[in-house]
Amino acid sequence: MPQTPPYTADTWPIATCLHGFPVKDAAGVSLHDADPAVWDDMFAQVADVGFTLAELADSHVRPADLEPSRRDEFLAIAASHGVGIPSVHLQRQSVVMPGHEERNLAYAHRTIDAAAEWGMQVFSTGLHQPFSEAQRRALWFWTAEGPKDPDDPERWDLAVRSIRELGRHAAEVGLPVALELYEDTYLGTADSAVRFVEEVGLDNVGLNPDVANLIRLHRPVEDWRELYAKTLPYATYWHVKNYARDEAADGSWATSTPSTMEAGLINYRQVIHDAVRDGFSGIFLTEQYGGDSLGVCATNQRYIRSLLPSAERTPRAGAEGETA
Repeated sequence: MPQTPPYTADTWPIATCLHGFPVKDAAGVSLHDADPAVWDDMFAQVADVGFTLAELADSHVRPADLEPSRRDEFLAIAASHGVGIPSVHLQRQSVVMPGHEERNLAYAHRTIDAAAEWGMQVFSTGLHQPFSEAQRRALWFWTAEGPKDPDDPERWDLAVRSIRELGRHAAEVGLPVALELYEDTYLGTADSAVRFVEEVGLDNVGLNPDVANLIRLHRPVEDWRELYAKTLPYATYWHVKNYARDEAADGSWATSTPSTMEAGLINYRQVIHDAVRDGFSGIFLTEQYGGDSLGVCATNQRYIRSLLPSAERTPRAGAEGETA
């Protein structure tokens, strides 16, 4: 039975990524350590294109490592532009990264505490590792080979135990955990991701079904329809972006480039309709690589809102089959 969504097109929380802003300036100063004027300009631009929410990826600012006074300054600057920070995305700090397991687990724990202190609503992470040298040299990092999780039951079990530990911590501070789909990790296929989250076995630990991470690969990939059908029931948070894709029928070659959500391979009109119908009620996080990332995210926000139920079209409980 279709579920009544908790939001309408106007009220649904949709955030932007900060990919369009450099992690370091020309002088080598990181955004994490930047002058408040840099943060002010960033959030002014975010607000100017129509966003009231922005995800904080730790590639840009590390909540766990920001002094309380700087945290308060950061949040105050964002708020002065009407922008909230609902989520942190901890990336490329896998809890099974060889030689860094304990360090990365401790960092994730500190980030969960920081997210709670900042008043965030979601802790998002994954099992992907830092770029390989080949990925750093590539025009598009997904066209080069990166680190891979081994086919090793002991490493799998370590990953499950570590994420379960983080999930219990997150539950204590009232945060859901979203695990991002990402190639060549234990979250790299639909079946593996579902098995993983089921083995973790916590109500507050689900998936961030970023299917676009997989359909952009220059190799044979799972059908996006099947990926979503299997993973969306576990979704607690949702990174959305799209790619134009072409491939040979025999699988001998494939290519992809970033696109708007409307123009790419994934039919988000269908996917979002089905997800909302089946009960998805989380935050959408718009992402884009290349070009005017923030501008494309703004375009995508408008597109998403055009797909969500308006107040007039939101179904009432018990109203199935009624006509106007």
